Amino acid sequence: MESSKNILALHSTVARYSTLAMDIDIARDTGFDALEINSGKLEGYLAAGHSEQELKALLSDVTVTGIGYLRDIERQGSATGDLLKEAHRLFTLASLAGAKGVQVLTGPINVQAVIDYRQQGRTSHYAGLLGHTEAEQSALTAGNLRLLADMAKDFGLLLYLEALSWTPLNSIEQQLQLLDRAERSNVRMVIDYWHCYTSGVTPEVVARMNKDVIYGVHVCDSLQFEGGIPNEEILRDVPTGSGVLDLREWTDAVKATGYDGWWSCELFCKKQQQQNSYAVAKDLKGLLERLVRN
Repeated sequence: MESSKNILALHSTVARYSTLAMDIDIARDTGFDALEINSGKLEGYLAAGHSEQELKALLSDVTVTGIGYLRDIERQGSATGDLLKEAHRLFTLASLAGAKGVQVLTGPINVQAVIDYRQQGRTSHYAGLLGHTEAEQSALTAGNLRLLADMAKDFGLLLYLEALSWTPLNSIEQQLQLLDRAERSNVRMVIDYWHCYTSGVTPEVVARMNKDVIYGVHVCDSLQFEGGIPNEEILRDVPTGSGVLDLREWTDAVKATGYDGWWSCELFCKKQQQQNSYAVAKDLKGLLERLVRN
């Protein structure tokens, strides 16, 4: 399923409501080289009564670039135990799936927590490190990233960081600082066009990056962002290629670094997720071909 360079991966969000087996069939039918899998589909397969060996067999000839995701990686205090427990489960699933990496996300993943905190200085939701200084946020998050990287190494995995644009430490510079402070060779990052755009990162900033820190790319789109706290559910509800982002400009910026790894077609368009997933995936495969390989 895999080509040597510029691998095109079908993301689980394209066929959000399909099963793992259907995702594999869609990827094969539409010519994708690989899969980037949401762990919920792996869990669903096992929860239905399939064995771990059956899961391994199902994916034995499938290239899995990564699975997602481990949320709120900055968790402190009593929540650290839950973080490490969730990490161990995800790393086990990634190993069973033959994945090379696991996606890790900064938090709070719930945007309402950020909205509440900005408006009221508090929230009833998990708040992560909101209210801490940037130096504290960086030190504590990097410390957790280091712990997680050491655990992932035992599974032969790497971590790919995605800082959600409504959370602290969301710029490319801040993410690179986290990687530097973690001091682990198995930690890289993913370039997501939407998170870059809504956190104020430009293609010019991406083009100056060291390609060796980039593990993967999420090619995606957005509606117009007017500032404030970005709401993913609203702003990403658009077909990729029909929004305000210049996908050619963003893709060329990544390619300017010399990067030639995998590219994934993340999708949050509600209408398309309810349409024929084969047709949607075929269109996205064509778009990726034009952007990445032409």
